[in-house]
Amino acid sequence: MSGDDKAFREYECEIARLSSRVASLDAEVTAFKVPRNVNDGSEPAIASGSAPAGNVNDDVTGVNLISRDRTTELATQAQHALEASESRYRRLFEAAKDGILILDADTGKIVDVNPYLLELTGYSHDDFLGQHLWELGLFKDIAASKTAFATLQAKSYVRYEHLPLEARDGHRIDVEFVSNVYRVDGQCVIQCNIRDITDRKRAEQALREKERLLSESQRAGHIGSWLWDMKGPMVWSDELYRLYGVSPDTFVPTAESLVSLIYTDDRSAMRTWISDCAGTEKPCDLEYRISLPDGTIHYFKGGAQAVHGSENQFVHMVGTVQDITVQKLAQQERENLEEQLRVSQKMEAVGRLAGGVAHDFNNLLSVILIYNELAMNQATEGAPLKDELLEVKKAANRAVALTRQLLAFSRKQVLQPVSLNLNMVATGVEKMLRRILGEDIDFTLFLAPDIGLTLADPGQIEQVIMNLAINARDAMPRGGKLTIETANVEIDDAYVATHVATNPGSYVQLTVSDTGDGMDAQTRVRIFEPFFTTKEMGKGTGLGLSTAYGIIKQSGGNIWVYSEPGCGTTFKIYLPREHSATTQVTASSPKVLRSAATTETILVVEDDVALRRAVSRILSATGYKVLTAADGAAALLTCAQHTGNIHLVLTDVVMPQMGGRVLAEELSKVRPSFKILYMSGYTDNAIGVQGVLAAGAHFLGKPFTTSDLTRKVREVLDATS
Repeated sequence: MSGDDKAFREYECEIARLSSRVASLDAEVTAFKVPRNVNDGSEPAIASGSAPAGNVNDDVTGVNLISRDRTTELATQAQHALEASESRYRRLFEAAKDGILILDADTGKIVDVNPYLLELTGYSHDDFLGQHLWELGLFKDIAASKTAFATLQAKSYVRYEHLPLEARDGHRIDVEFVSNVYRVDGQCVIQCNIRDITDRKRAEQALREKERLLSESQRAGHIGSWLWDMKGPMVWSDELYRLYGVSPDTFVPTAESLVSLIYTDDRSAMRTWISDCAGTEKPCDLEYRISLPDGTIHYFKGGAQAVHGSENQFVHMVGTVQDITVQKLAQQERENLEEQLRVSQKMEAVGRLAGGVAHDFNNLLSVILIYNELAMNQATEGAPLKDELLEVKKAANRAVALTRQLLAFSRKQVLQPVSLNLNMVATGVEKMLRRILGEDIDFTLFLAPDIGLTLADPGQIEQVIMNLAINARDAMPRGGKLTIETANVEIDDAYVATHVATNPGSYVQLTVSDTGDGMDAQTRVRIFEPFFTTKEMGKGTGLGLSTAYGIIKQSGGNIWVYSEPGCGTTFKIYLPREHSATTQVTASSPKVLRSAATTETILVVEDDVALRRAVSRILSATGYKVLTAADGAAALLTCAQHTGNIHLVLTDVVMPQMGGRVLAEELSKVRPSFKILYMSGYTDNAIGVQGVLAAGAHFLGKPFTTSDLTRKVREVLDATS
């Protein structure tokens, strides 16, 4: 044999190996290459076999070798494999659910197209063959298509995530386009895969729509969401970034960075909450505050729950955050209104009690003062008894002042309201206030020139201003500033919604402000209570502000206080504006003419027996003829039975069954010429039908002394009108 020596030596070695094993071999076949002299220089595949050779005695005497040329057989097998591969490729090509184009890499012309792309575009096989991709009209941007082909030739790969393809009937199809250059049988070809992503685009659009709806619903509900794997950063929704006032571009959400946003007083609770939530599968809730970049404080409610992983360990947490600022402020406002209502109800109850006690006490004081004066008139000048009676009178007078304050608080005074200009009241007490306040307090008036009128008792409003000013002075022991202002204001429904017992409308406002120590919340809710005071023992009765409160309430107005510790105090008083009044009306004292003799007849109507007797005794001793009645019905009966004139009716304002005002109206029907003098310590219906006297009505306030009684009776009898 001739040929490659190395190959031949390998052949000889194989023969030797077979010979050495011949004794143990029944048969063996080995394939190997044998060098042959062939014209094309190839090395054909040779299949060789060996078997032992023996004699009649079954002795092995040699080995039989058989060789066969398998070149043609293997070539046939390769051809079959290629055909099978091409068949498989063709089946894949034909059955693929992506559009496939085969292009000539040099010219860019289409050489093959699969059925799916024909179905997708509506073009035929012949429409594609021999055409450039940009000539079919599938992609309208011809320049971009040519540029893409040039890029493909240079880089052997192009990809477009979203590419609009137009079918033959004109409808648009969103496709993903991927193209590669391959070398096949020494020739470059281009395969273009075109995938219809219409369904994926719809799904993506639906997902985006759901995300948009979720984002909008979170924004509308002020609710954000988050996810935390407990080992790394948190994932926040867009709304959560907005709620917390931070940017996703600059803020990395972690457990610690979250705590840094929390209002200082709530940080410890937040850390505890995070730790507790991370160790339990139960839902956890927490209310906390965050100071936003604009300085405002917002209230939030957080909810979280830990989630198990594959090893039954908590691996992450999910949660929501809701801005509850509006609800929280509304709750606080509701609680404030409820507190206002409780205070108002308490003040009303205390007022009724104080008014009832003061009314009865007034009657007792009137009796005490009358008999005390009678006793003093009989006592010898300089006698120890007279001095003792004088002390009784002083004590009774102090009790009178106390009961008047209680009646003012309980809104049970008889008022004599007139159309009043607050500016005139303020300027009227200015000099007195400057003396009371002292030089270390800067006192200023800011009075609205167009201030409206209000219906009120000028003396009572003066008392309110004095009480507030004195209270302010005591709150500024080191000096300060006191300001009194007036203004016209309109109270709307929004203000009414946050202030109990207030009605919308036009008001005149009186404001008294100081720069004193201020008050805390616990003090503010009690300042109008009678006998409540923060002053030292002996420096205040606790009735100054309660008196102001009662006067303003009885005048149909409202008084509110605004104060913080260290920030001073402002009292705002609102009195209903009288639009119909154009000029100020002042109460004028009737002209008094003294008579030489006291011969008139007076009807005394009083339900308190002791007081009725005391009044009757004083008037009788003065020379008047006195008729008495315990109530309105008895008074009408007495008038009907009395044949002479009745010059004056002295009646209590409030009596059982028939009050003094109604009695006067009934008596005027049968005795139109009599005069009326009302006496009372309070009116049961403060500015009600029974209790308020018309402007100019004659009134004697309880308690009164003997001289008070006789002087007022004479004044009314001698009045010309």
